[in-house]
Amino acid sequence: MKLVTGIVTSLVIGSLSFGVFAAKELEKDKVKEMNLTKLGEITTSNTTAPMDARKELSKKADELGGTYFVVTSANKGEKNVHATADVYK
Repeated sequence: MKLVTGIVTSLVIGSLSFGVFAAKELEKDKVKEMNLTKLGEITTSNTTAPMDARKELSKKADELGGTYFVVTSANKGEKNVHATADVYK
């Protein structure tokens, strides 16, 4: 029983910590106010919903070492969503 409780606790803490470190979406005008440095550009095209695209952009921003991302374009087709974003730190 203690093993099951430990595993469940680890999963809950792990899922909470992912949200803490995930890159956050910003509006473009906030970038200047916050004096951020641009790290690069990321894209996604194999997602089927806008929320999935946002999650993928956040993940890719994390992989670049970014803290924030600003969506620069988005296009929803019949089957998938394509989005691009600038990554900032």
